[in-house]
Amino acid sequence: MRTQLVIFDFDGTIMDTRKPIVSAKQETMRQMGLPVMDEETCAETIGYTAKIGFQRLYPDLDEDTVDQCVTLYRKLFDEQIRIEPPELFPGILDTLDKLEDMGITCTIATSRNRKSLLAFLTQLGIRSRFTYILAQEDTNLLKPNGEPVEKTLSDLSVSAEQALVVGDMPMDILMGKNAGVRTCGVTYGNASSETLLSAGADHVIDSINELIPILNSEE
Repeated sequence: MRTQLVIFDFDGTIMDTRKPIVSAKQETMRQMGLPVMDEETCAETIGYTAKIGFQRLYPDLDEDTVDQCVTLYRKLFDEQIRIEPPELFPGILDTLDKLEDMGITCTIATSRNRKSLLAFLTQLGIRSRFTYILAQEDTNLLKPNGEPVEKTLSDLSVSAEQALVVGDMPMDILMGKNAGVRTCGVTYGNASSETLLSAGADHVIDSINELIPILNSEE
């Protein structure tokens, strides 16, 4: 069955936010007097909410301290992106154009909060490219749970067989699999091909431009 809907992750798939995320997290650690994690360890939390990310990094922290970390992190992240605004990954605009020409609906499912997501989409001039978006606040359960995909399918009246999830982290792949949807991992974000395949990705690509040939090859 041909794909009618592509559900994109945001961070690490559409926009390259790795540097400001890692920098802001490491500076938060310094200011909070916590052990400073290396870049790769910080990057492994990309895709989680800020709170869950800090809880995974420091499982012994009490909730009040975690909340302080989140507040400080968001402040530092906002400062970082004003100094050096993140950019779209190469090929994103061209791919979105081609998907539109193919009559394929594009949506977003992300754990980023809605205010931040909308600000990025507006700044990049791509808000109108996505028919439907789900942010952190829009589902009870987040990735890797399948609820964001299931809600998208239900609200848009699309079957699981007609959808494809595209993301850069294992949690994106697992979210799709848990909702019975095919998945495509991208290696230009924050996880390796091996990691994405281990999570069960149906396809793995090194550039978003490789997505169109995959869709064109469908029967």
